[in-house]
Amino acid sequence: MKKTLINYLGLLSVVSLISYTMAVLFAPLAYPDYNWQAQAVSDLSASDAPSLTLWNQLASLYGICGVVSITLVCVYMQGKLNRKLRIGIYLFALMLWISNVGYTMFPLSSSGNAGTMQDIIHIYVITVVVVLLSIISLLFIIVGGIKTSNYKRLSMFALLSLLLMFIGALGTGLAPAEYFGIPERFSVFSVTIFNAILGVYLYLGFE
Repeated sequence: MKKTLINYLGLLSVVSLISYTMAVLFAPLAYPDYNWQAQAVSDLSASDAPSLTLWNQLASLYGICGVVSITLVCVYMQGKLNRKLRIGIYLFALMLWISNVGYTMFPLSSSGNAGTMQDIIHIYVITVVVVLLSIISLLFIIVGGIKTSNYKRLSMFALLSLLLMFIGALGTGLAPAEYFGIPERFSVFSVTIFNAILGVYLYLGFE
C-alpha cells in the first residue's frame, strides 16, 4: 500500500504518548513534595501546582497530536471496517476530544480535591463522561474486531486496554491511600496507549 500524508500523520499518536510519558516522568522534578505512589497524575497540572509550567511544556504535544491523530482515523475509516468498529472508534474519538477540552478548561484547582466548582466539574463531570465513553467505545471495538478476522488483534488490544482501565479503577478504590497513584496510572495510560495503537493502524492503512 502506498502511504499518503494521512497515514503518516497517524504517527502523531505515538508523539502524543511520548509527550505524555515525558510529562508524567519528569514534571515531578518541579514538584518537590510530589509522591507519585500516592498522588494522581492530574495533581501535576493543578492550577496551583509548582510543576504546572514544566507539565505544560513537556505535555505540549500530548493533547493536540492525540486529537489530530484520532480525528484522522475517523476520516480515513469512512466506508471501511464494520459498523461496530466504526461506532467504537467514533466514540473513542469523542472521548478524547472531551478529555482534551474538558481537562484544559477545568484543571484541578489544587492537588487532590479542594471541593471548588472547578474540581467538581473536573472529577464528577468530565472524568465520569470520559470513563463511560472509554468503556463503551472499547466494548464496541472488541465486539466489532472479533467479528472480522483482519481486526482480531485490534480487538485484543482494546480488551487489554479495558482490563488495564478496570485494574486502575479497582485499584484506586481498594488500595491504601498511600498507593493510590500506582493503579491510577494504569487507567490514564491505557487510553493514551490505545490511541497510539490506533494511530499505528492508520499508518499501516488498517491492513
